Amino acid sequence: EEILKSKPDGLFLSNGPGDPAAVTYAIDTVKNLLGKLPIFGICLGHQILGLALGGKTYKLKFGHRGANQPVMDLATRRVAITSQNHGFAVDEKTLNSGEVEVSHINLNDKTVEGLRHKKLPVFSVQYHPEASPGPHDSLYLFDEFKKMMNDAKLNIKNKDVIK
Repeated sequence: EEILKSKPDGLFLSNGPGDPAAVTYAIDTVKNLLGKLPIFGICLGHQILGLALGGKTYKLKFGHRGANQPVMDLATRRVAITSQNHGFAVDEKTLNSGEVEVSHINLNDKTVEGLRHKKLPVFSVQYHPEASPGPHDSLYLFDEFKKMMNDAKLNIKNKDVIK
């Protein structure tokens, strides 16, 4: 309720350390905000979003570290060299495939690197697009989020006009 009071254009779930399943207050908050505003998550934010969408996470044996992780965008088949620093991943088998699709995969170990809700303006990536190791491979994600927020504002205006 507090987040919605400020009438944000969208919600950005940022990176952070640790086990995402331990951050239950954030998972519950995101669950309550699904469908109410556009959401974009990165790293820990991606994992929290995966949990809020009903998935589960697991601890990676070694984790993903460094600025050289190859990730494929499954829609475009483009590969980005990404910066990563995490020890957990979203388990694809636990996601509701009717609602959520995997949008990106890690080419080293085939782990989930991105999610997209099929109907809601919600998406995430496991890596750090703001780090730009590629150097600009992932900047399109921020453009996509801006468009999502602008589309949501337009939809709200159109609903007000129809009333």
